[in-house]
Amino acid sequence: MASASCRQNPLRISADFSDNSRLLSPKSNFSSVNFPSNVEFSRLSFAPTLASTSTSKEYCGDVRCLPNADEKGPTPILDMIESPMHLKNLTSKELRQLADEIQSELLHTMSKTQKPFKASLSVVELTVAIHHVFNSPVDKILWDMEDQTYPHKLLTGRRDLVRNAKTLDGLMSYTCRSTFDPFGAGHGCSSISSGLGMAVARDIKGKKDRIVSVISNETTMAGQVYEAMSNAGYLDSNMVVILNDCHHSSQTKLEHVPKASINAVSSTLSKLQSSKIFRKFRELAKVLTKKIGGGMHEWAAKIDEYARGMMGPTGSTLFEELGLYYIGPVDGHSIEDLVCVLREVASLNSMGPVLVHVITNEHHKVEEDYHTSLLNNEPLNGNSRPQTYSDHFVEALITESRKDEDIVVVHAGMGMEPSFQLLKDNLTDKFFHVGMAEQHAVTFSAGLACGGLKPFCIIPSAFLQRAYDQVVHDVDRQKIPVRFAITSAGLVGSDGATHSGPFDITFMSCLPNMIVMSPSDETELARMVNTAVNINDRPVCFRYPRGAVALTNHKPYVGESIEIGRGRVLVEGKDIAFLGFGSMVQNCLRAHNLLSKLGIEVTVADARFCKPLDIKLIRMLCKNHRFLITVEEGSVGGFGAHVARFISLDGLLDAGIKWRPITLPDNYIEGALPQEQLALAGLTGNHIAATALNLLGRTREALLLMC
Repeated sequence: MASASCRQNPLRISADFSDNSRLLSPKSNFSSVNFPSNVEFSRLSFAPTLASTSTSKEYCGDVRCLPNADEKGPTPILDMIESPMHLKNLTSKELRQLADEIQSELLHTMSKTQKPFKASLSVVELTVAIHHVFNSPVDKILWDMEDQTYPHKLLTGRRDLVRNAKTLDGLMSYTCRSTFDPFGAGHGCSSISSGLGMAVARDIKGKKDRIVSVISNETTMAGQVYEAMSNAGYLDSNMVVILNDCHHSSQTKLEHVPKASINAVSSTLSKLQSSKIFRKFRELAKVLTKKIGGGMHEWAAKIDEYARGMMGPTGSTLFEELGLYYIGPVDGHSIEDLVCVLREVASLNSMGPVLVHVITNEHHKVEEDYHTSLLNNEPLNGNSRPQTYSDHFVEALITESRKDEDIVVVHAGMGMEPSFQLLKDNLTDKFFHVGMAEQHAVTFSAGLACGGLKPFCIIPSAFLQRAYDQVVHDVDRQKIPVRFAITSAGLVGSDGATHSGPFDITFMSCLPNMIVMSPSDETELARMVNTAVNINDRPVCFRYPRGAVALTNHKPYVGESIEIGRGRVLVEGKDIAFLGFGSMVQNCLRAHNLLSKLGIEVTVADARFCKPLDIKLIRMLCKNHRFLITVEEGSVGGFGAHVARFISLDGLLDAGIKWRPITLPDNYIEGALPQEQLALAGLTGNHIAATALNLLGRTREALLLMC
């Protein structure tokens, strides 16, 4: 069963946050104190179109029924499904109707929440067929990507949680371990490895359950998938790998590569390959050729591979070389074909690892503009999305690239934010999107730098974790000037813990040669882009959060650099000092406004750099104040730890300064509204102000702030 902290949400959905602030919520209930802001801020929000960095922009299904999203049609069969067992006695016609009802349900739900869902629409029929053939939860169904699991959640008794989509519990996004989810889904690449582990454990324990791992063609960009396939072929444990090939390519130059086609011949061949008779004949041929000897077995195996490669689509022999028996391609929108093939695969008890290649259609006709905007993840209210940090990063980088032709961009991760499409269009052949190949992206960037170029390696914080070995040995250890733009840093709202980025400050700032920066607003972000362009002797990284920008009045980009290791003072006071890092500077300013109403004079400083620290600024703050509070939207061991080490070694703690760190708590924060996540983490302006009041001995007022 899932832990208490890992509640399930059948559909990863969230409300439109355009009227809710990530940092400065005017409607926040965290305080009973009303205060005006003396600093010009906007309502910060997570742009609805950026609510996920998933690949849903590139996935879709063959939607056969598109009712008006505002008027959900009847779903009589889906209404009766409380567990996968209820699918067992349904006819093919009823399964088809159930698939249409699931599509209708997804369209209706997503139209209310503006969440991307094309990946789930592409696997509706496949999910229905899997649960019709296999016996979940006895049989283990594992998914590589959360975006594909919404139909699975609807069929496993979690439909009612959709009604709680706008609550804290209902906004939990990613599939954690539970009765019907034996392994958590999130970043991709894990389902084959975890499934193989479960298959080996099953064999050792003498059990008979079946293991099904569903992967997508985007996750096949990651090396772990092939490592797992190779090991599965070597161990020869029984398991089923289903490749959902959604005819998607993140590389524009690959769009002209021939794609596997579905026709009567391919359908017949797929059914033949999965049939018991063919499999038994093939196994018998293996036994006979081994007995004959004289190289007959190897010769026959080559003929078998050549013949099957001629009949199969391009690249199908790769899976055979890795040791998986290839079946396909199968029409991913034909429930009859899917059920036929999966039933044959499930009936064989000693066939080793099998890969079923399922083709789903990337394009489908949508008659109404309303549905078109929804499927393209565009705002439905006709308003343009809020300006985000990524928008201003792209603007700054495009400006710099016009002045410096050596600038190139490498982008990695699941999908691509809309902002980066403009960057891709401007840089054309100097923009490289490598998909979920973060390790390659880092070393590739290092090679570009060694070739005399200035690479910006753009990777979301959560995905940079997978490339840390390359960051250490291929970049930092060799002092290669790669410029890391770490997006989606800190908390990420409804995407929960899986896509949050709390650890990058800690694991990047511990590297000896790395410069670590974080902007407090979009103007500072532009300055850091310019600064990074001019650093040519060592690696540098800067992190910025997901969501809308901090300032209302956008200033035209001016190429200004920041002196390395130099912070700044925004507000001067005498009672207590706040030293913020990155976006938390805004909440320090909010706390300053609260405390000023209580007669407390506060200094607010923007550190800008975690490494190297502005030691002159820190010494000044410690000398002129009795209390110092560091604030960061990062894990324990990050910016605050570096400050603590310095003031300890410098003797400032001995001189009487009292220091308190405010960081993210030492636990994972699941999906919620942005301001709710910050409240859970203790990072709102009210929490910061309450910490200051406690230090000043005014505990009663601190409690009032938290009421």
